[in-house]
Amino acid sequence: MKDEKVVDQENSTRAVSIAHAHTDSGTDILSEAIGSVRIGHARACRVRGAGSWGIRFPAFAGSGFHILLRGSAWLITANGRPRALKAGDVVLSPFGAERGLSHAPCLLQNLPRVVPHDPGPAEVEILCGAYWLDHGEVHPFLRALPEVIAVSADHGRTSQLGALTNLLAVDMSDTRPGSRAARAALLDLLLTHVLRQWLEQNRDVERREIDDPAIAVALREIHTSPDKPWTVQQLGETVGMSRTAFTKRFTALVGKPPMTYLTSWRLSYGARLLRETKAPLASIARQVGYSTEFAFGAAFRREYGISPGRFRDRTQRDNPVAVNV
Repeated sequence: MKDEKVVDQENSTRAVSIAHAHTDSGTDILSEAIGSVRIGHARACRVRGAGSWGIRFPAFAGSGFHILLRGSAWLITANGRPRALKAGDVVLSPFGAERGLSHAPCLLQNLPRVVPHDPGPAEVEILCGAYWLDHGEVHPFLRALPEVIAVSADHGRTSQLGALTNLLAVDMSDTRPGSRAARAALLDLLLTHVLRQWLEQNRDVERREIDDPAIAVALREIHTSPDKPWTVQQLGETVGMSRTAFTKRFTALVGKPPMTYLTSWRLSYGARLLRETKAPLASIARQVGYSTEFAFGAAFRREYGISPGRFRDRTQRDNPVAVNV
């Protein structure tokens, strides 16, 4: 079994490589990644503890975070060493890996899955939130990150990250109209700032795979023209590579074969259009590269397990932020 530091280093290298490859292709990787989880359900809650306490969070499809508002705690993972946390620290679980929080170092399997409840004065207060994906999968960039990321508000962006955590903490008790939309927007901003800070702290990570302008060009073509009837042969010819060489390089860097990535991008983009616009299904189908509404619907159901129409109704009901276009 690989050492935890080696695994984290490999994951960091891969994530930074993907980020730079997308940057070279003209793509905003953070917006793309956060847009992919935004189609899920945004949830948040408070955890309060005193004395001996602990909680285990099961693995799930999505991205979650924990903000230590007050006191101290230990972050517990399945394979890594316990990490000490202090007030102001933010823990991000990019792809929903199992993890836990406790008053003291321990084994993850020894923690209960019941939220601690102490009616008395709390020594520790933690704000927990997540985007739960009922369908689809977590974005490749998020999956390439370490299973947990811990950043501190003391690092450079104190006023920004600190202000966001304060706003989110206040919003948790807000029941006025618009609170759900505000909470989702705050979660977006929090995830953005945490990922930005992590990328800044890891900017010097070795980037063995990013010096590949051909893959950057291919990504740009996919992202800017998903409506084109791309094949692996056409993408390879566009960047001056053979089908076999292109497939090998693309898969090594991006983590998926070209056509698998293209399909995932088209459907993820389609899901965002369904959620954030009122464009007709036929129009969305054409924008994301499907000749008919039926073909788009069949592919969408295979990926998300739900029809585009039902998906739109559910997401716009749960997260009312759609706009007219």
